[in-house]
Amino acid sequence: MTEAALLETRNLRKEFGGLEAVKDVSFAVHEGQIKALIGPNGAGKTTIFNLLTGVLSAQAGAAEFAGVSLLGLAPHRIAALGVGRTFQTTLLFDEMTVLENAMVGHHLRGRVGLLGSALRGSGVISEQRGTREAAMEVLAWVGLAEAATRSAGELPIGQRKLVEVARALAAQPRLLLMDEPAAGLNMRETEQMGELIRQIRDAGVTVLLVEHDMSLVMGISEQILVLDRGERLAEGPPEAIQADERVLAAYLGEEAEGC
Repeated sequence: MTEAALLETRNLRKEFGGLEAVKDVSFAVHEGQIKALIGPNGAGKTTIFNLLTGVLSAQAGAAEFAGVSLLGLAPHRIAALGVGRTFQTTLLFDEMTVLENAMVGHHLRGRVGLLGSALRGSGVISEQRGTREAAMEVLAWVGLAEAATRSAGELPIGQRKLVEVARALAAQPRLLLMDEPAAGLNMRETEQMGELIRQIRDAGVTVLLVEHDMSLVMGISEQILVLDRGERLAEGPPEAIQADERVLAAYLGEEAEGC
């Protein structure tokens, strides 16, 4: 691709107590793309997500989203730019309803300030109505409209994953980072998640995902970046990654260590 990247990192580096978790990693994600970030456990995948979303600070390198540097920005500032995220372990407000959890995401786009909310003027009422409608729209999209009034804490893992996706989409991101969206899902739920990710991309949201389910990764990704021990090992389309002996060795090595 020759067009400017939506997300680009250059020589991104992160250390923990002298251990390099991410070693000079450079890659790009282009608008309208589904790109996967894969690698054995400990490869640095989630660390990169944490660097991109302001949870961690990088020791060196650069990361830009739509031409704006992300490094040094607070997580809420990055989210406001249009970078959404889901987590490896779902982080929901269990005591709140499914609808209320989705509404949390849309509040990022609110215009009424703290004083306006306290006074509960017409603008607040109108905005709350709009937030509720937007949240219901994304819940219908992910297939949870009928569960809107249920407590999030009551839901099985598959539906909890969908609530988190709905909350992220309610913030209207341009780029969605998805950390192991298929973790804990059965085969049917994984297939449904793959179809949902395609729909998200088709709706105009670029997707960068970390995932261990290779059938999902190979089925929906246009480009795959492989990390091993914090370093960029390989990058390319699914068919090239599947045939790359370095990638096979990295994964087989992990399996051998676990035996």
